[in-house]
Amino acid sequence: MNKVYSSPEEALSGILHDDMLIAAGGFGLCGIPELLLDAIKKSGVKNLTFASNNAGVDDFGIGILLQTKQVKKMISSYVGENAEFMRQYLSGELELEFNPQGTLAERMRAGGAGIPGFYTKTGVGTVIAEGKDHKDFNGETYIMEEGIFADLSIVKAWKADETGNAIFRKTARNFNLPAATCGKICVMEVEEIVPVGSLDPDNIHLPGIYVHRVVQGEHEKRIEQRTVREA
Repeated sequence: MNKVYSSPEEALSGILHDDMLIAAGGFGLCGIPELLLDAIKKSGVKNLTFASNNAGVDDFGIGILLQTKQVKKMISSYVGENAEFMRQYLSGELELEFNPQGTLAERMRAGGAGIPGFYTKTGVGTVIAEGKDHKDFNGETYIMEEGIFADLSIVKAWKADETGNAIFRKTARNFNLPAATCGKICVMEVEEIVPVGSLDPDNIHLPGIYVHRVVQGEHEKRIEQRTVREA
């Protein structure tokens, strides 16, 4: 089975439709599947729900889909670097389901493992817990969170072979790994595709069994907050 596609548009061909739930990798500006997000923008699909730690910035990452009003809901942990994200949320144009960062990662991981729900202490006694099932274990109260089962996962890796075995670099590993596993279909963009057998099996972060389509492309390296000392 050939998993390698020649372009992001081809890699997403036949998959996209309105009202999808998409799990997207990325942590801050690290590991954002920018080429696939641009292809989603060009496709014109709308009413999308994204499960992602954050939405990039206004002109990068999921932010480009917020600008075109293709996103109806975000399931996220952090919105602070994206002015349009904040504007749409505060004006009521965008639905937002806030998740503590660890809870969001575990919801994705649970979905990938086929686990429909789990209990956590995180969020107990806050607005996060409103409307959720509460249960006591050993005298401590926990709330139930549901696993995320996405229609599509889009992620970015550093290296992968033709079968989809992948390695992520540093911080980019944080959300790309759980996001990749929780989608019915996983499409992965990579900086470099290498021959099968050239990656050390002990260093592979994501087994190719989770990956359905792979595309290689040129990527932009951004710095989220650049601070320099005075000369």
